[in-house]
Amino acid sequence: MMKPRVSIIMGSTSDLPVMEKTAQLLNELKVPFEINALSAHRTPEAVEKFAKEAEMRGIKVIIAAAGMAAHLPGVIASMTKLPVIGVPVKASLEGLDALLAIVQMPPGIPVATVGINGAQNAGILAVQMLSLADDELAKRLQNFKEGLKNKIEQANDELKTVSFEFKTN
Repeated sequence: MMKPRVSIIMGSTSDLPVMEKTAQLLNELKVPFEINALSAHRTPEAVEKFAKEAEMRGIKVIIAAAGMAAHLPGVIASMTKLPVIGVPVKASLEGLDALLAIVQMPPGIPVATVGINGAQNAGILAVQMLSLADDELAKRLQNFKEGLKNKIEQANDELKTVSFEFKTN
């Protein structure tokens, strides 16, 4: 049975459409993960239990998503020594409230933070952390990044076929 190495935590299942991008990336790169909904405000005891037991269960990186007040990533980070990556979710104020709540952590409680709805980048950052101690994962990550490069090169080739009267290339 696979043991999760990454834990994806959402403040609410309404965050799942955003966080699916993290899950898809981890799945593609063959990184075992778990997904749970925990609320810093509605289930604080469950958040504390999760944060304090995560390392013991084999979790290496926690990705926590939250919108609006977005306290979940910081609360988790305050209770574990594991790296926590925060994903601000666009729920109100165009996501700026969540971004600021996650990024503005006090000294000693860092939360690595990606852009608003930046779930895929959160997954990539988690894989980069894990790949420091996993050569096979590092190779899969390198192949993934090569694929990104190839997509841009292909798109640029396709742009060459687009014509406009005043287009010069």
